[in-house]
Amino acid sequence: MAKPLPSANRPPPANDLLAALPVDVFQRIALQLDVIPLKLRRILHKPGDPIDRVYFPGGGFCSVVTVLDDGKMVEVATIGREGMVGMSAVLNGDPSPSATMVQAETDTCYAMLAQDFRQEMDRRDAFYDLFTRYAQALVGFIMQSTACNAVHSVEQRLARWLLMAHDRVGKDEFPLTQEFVAMMLGASRPTVTVVAGTLQKAGLITYHHGHLTIVDRKRLESASCECYRIATTLLRNVTRVSKARVKRRDH
Repeated sequence: MAKPLPSANRPPPANDLLAALPVDVFQRIALQLDVIPLKLRRILHKPGDPIDRVYFPGGGFCSVVTVLDDGKMVEVATIGREGMVGMSAVLNGDPSPSATMVQAETDTCYAMLAQDFRQEMDRRDAFYDLFTRYAQALVGFIMQSTACNAVHSVEQRLARWLLMAHDRVGKDEFPLTQEFVAMMLGASRPTVTVVAGTLQKAGLITYHHGHLTIVDRKRLESASCECYRIATTLLRNVTRVSKARVKRRDH
């Protein structure tokens, strides 16, 4: 059940975007946020449905997927505590062109009505600046993922995806099925089985009964392509710029 944030003695938000807002701006919007859990496989947005709420995960991660006519899905973005789900609400509130589902659950997610979000954007203050930068970074992230899916090997793409999941989950072991990975990467399940087996034999990961463990993070980064580094830097720079500006303003 949703819980409003208390107005006093409020802890720092677990979401990086919210935490990067100036204190006065976050205090202003805090009463518009509900704290909710995100359960595994929950669908937050469906293609063609209007976006009535946006979400700021405080942990776990969600997958934004393109759904094809035959029902197949391909992931175009992974969003965790560094980001926001429902960014198209920034534009005009048109129906979502993609689906978003929870792939790693969390007890803490901040939900906000899309109309409240758009009203905050209309203020054209620090809130607008931060989320405009995030929207630009997310577009860059999706473009990088599109290029990666087109030109890089399944092994490189799987390594990239596992690194992003590892960053967002914050622990070495997490539940994962090969069927799900195949769907997210747009590859066949037998191909993913072979590639995952290669990574396991090389000592980078272990996989047993739907649970995957990152064994050698450094070598997994070497097995990935440059897309992991580029996409991660794009997103991290959003909050780095915001915090730098707040620091300069305070001094």
